[in-house]
Amino acid sequence: MAALARVIDANSNRAREALRVLEDLARLRLDHSELSRSLKRLRHDLTAALGQLPIDRAQMLAWRNTAADVGAQAGAEPLPARASESAIASAASSRLGESLRVLEESSKAIGGAMEVATSIERLRYRAYDLCRDLELALMGGRGPQWTLCVLISESLCTHHRWEEVARRAVAGGADCLQLREKGIPDRELVARARTLVEFAHTNTAAVVINDRPDLALLAGADGVHVGQSDLSVKDVRKIVGGSLRIGVSCATLDEARRAVQEGADVCGLGPMFSSSTKAKPVLSGPALLAQYVGDEATRRTPHLAISGITQANIAELVHVGCQGVAVSAAVCSSTNPEEVCRGLSRAVKGLTDVG
Repeated sequence: MAALARVIDANSNRAREALRVLEDLARLRLDHSELSRSLKRLRHDLTAALGQLPIDRAQMLAWRNTAADVGAQAGAEPLPARASESAIASAASSRLGESLRVLEESSKAIGGAMEVATSIERLRYRAYDLCRDLELALMGGRGPQWTLCVLISESLCTHHRWEEVARRAVAGGADCLQLREKGIPDRELVARARTLVEFAHTNTAAVVINDRPDLALLAGADGVHVGQSDLSVKDVRKIVGGSLRIGVSCATLDEARRAVQEGADVCGLGPMFSSSTKAKPVLSGPALLAQYVGDEATRRTPHLAISGITQANIAELVHVGCQGVAVSAAVCSSTNPEEVCRGLSRAVKGLTDVG
């Protein structure tokens, strides 16, 4: 019984420690109230379940003997580095799952504790889902903060072919091209995407495909962008895994917080201004951008301000902390896309006087 008490003592401590790490990441890193509450509840439920074991707490503590624990000698070995917060969560998740399994099996070996073992089994399955959600959320925000993303739509390219607009945009400083085409056959869409990818990657620019994670994967793109009525971040992640950055259009801070909590890598914020491309009955305006860059839950995730942005109004965005913009008509419909991109890119980088 003494050995079993030591096993339960060690693994209950390990499980609670892992849960505390996960809970603090959800609460203090992500500002994710739902995940934080759920992890806290799991920790409390585990304590309650262990309290039902027919083991005297004082006796269990008396059998604790860290000095004689052969496993404690492992502390002399170099500890593995954690490359990211997601890696920290992954390690804690593994410790939690392993400890709960040991507690479950150990409880089965104690007379009259099968109900406790069953309770811990349920907690283990709850933990798997919570750890998944936390790790996916922490994986968001990957990749660089793009300065200028140009949305390529053939219908807006009034002075040059769409391929030429793309080339000139990159020459002017665009570090991302987003293919936005509605109503063309999939075969043609993926062909255009591949054309953009081949050109952009040669010139160190990224390519994002609107709405279609499947075609983004086929074309070798860098990301996919979805709207509020398209696939969720979680569903897109089921398709692309970690191979693509996921962008989400957000018109409010609540939408942005939800996108970040689900693991979005970049948020498209807007509409900032009225646009000739698409009717915008309600404008989010620069106020949304100011909220985003000042909010603890969102400010670490890259952003792109979207809609109606021109050289005439970009100063309003720069003054509230804008680090990246996405434009369409201002570049695609210009006689000189390269010069427009150069001006917008320099403005965002603070290299010109923007008023």
